[in-house]
Amino acid sequence: MIRKLFKCLLGVCLLALIALGFAWWKQNAILAQPLKVTEERLIDVPQGTTPGGLLRQLEADGVLEDAFLLRIYWRFKLSEHALHSGEYRLMPGETVQDLLSAWIRGDVVQYAVTLVEGWNFRQVRAALAANPKLNQTLAEASDEDVMATLGEEGMHPEGRFFPDTYRYVKGMSDLDILRQAHQRLTRILAEEWAKRAENLPYDDSYQALIMASLVEKETGVPQERGQIAGVFVRRLEEGMLLQTDPTVIYGMGEQYKGRITRDDLRRPTPYNTYTNAGLPPTPIAIVGRESIHAALNPESGKSLYFVARGDGSHVFSNTLDEHNRAVREYQIKRRADYRSSPAPAAPAEKEAP
Repeated sequence: MIRKLFKCLLGVCLLALIALGFAWWKQNAILAQPLKVTEERLIDVPQGTTPGGLLRQLEADGVLEDAFLLRIYWRFKLSEHALHSGEYRLMPGETVQDLLSAWIRGDVVQYAVTLVEGWNFRQVRAALAANPKLNQTLAEASDEDVMATLGEEGMHPEGRFFPDTYRYVKGMSDLDILRQAHQRLTRILAEEWAKRAENLPYDDSYQALIMASLVEKETGVPQERGQIAGVFVRRLEEGMLLQTDPTVIYGMGEQYKGRITRDDLRRPTPYNTYTNAGLPPTPIAIVGRESIHAALNPESGKSLYFVARGDGSHVFSNTLDEHNRAVREYQIKRRADYRSSPAPAAPAEKEAP
């Protein structure tokens, strides 16, 4: 009797081992099955989607098999993991295990939008609108409405956003990107303002931001930023007009067609620094940290003028005579892509006309 019972128990144990072995084999088999896709494919996982529901949908779409067993596997092995919403990429050669691992990691597809140093707010908005994966919530909003939505009612938007590459996932909005860029600009400006040089001609950090935008637009050579800022600061301190072309161009708005004339330099706008003393009323572009730092830490020296060589760099001069010679030299040697500013006029009591 005991021997018979022992054989029975042994048989049950063997069956259990066989069942466990089969279950282990089957589990590995369904996890190792390749996804049935022949090219890259994106699946959208909305908020609230369950792993079980998604597995059923993928089986119905012919992407995988054994969804029922996979649901059981997730429930007993992976239930502590949340399924993150977003887009997931399916690639040929990947397995079901690869897919489940991506779900566990929340490895959703990311996109990027780049806001470029020197852009104006119109260009920033156009870049956001050109990204179809962004949820477009501001298409009909005015600039004033945008700033009010960001909690900055009455604030001019120009220059209030930080240039960088911002990553996002499907479901994020244009407002989300602007909020990130605005918060970064605010933080970086505060950090640089706290480290500013002494005796600067700014009433507040906003005026420094305006100056940084002039520096940003005037030079494409990073090591010149401090020199450009130094010239502008000294001109403010001397009571001289800043006379910088980018402010004229900004004031012209959409009337600017690639060149400015003497009439444009004389045409009054709030931004024309050939006709208005001091800084323009707002920044004229978005700026990087380097230009903010230069505006708040201008290089010392005596130069009051600069002229573009035509390659993006500048010749700096201490006197009007030196500057006029530099203008003649580089005007004569003009290249097709030459960019320069007309010679700034000096106060009559300080320099000869």
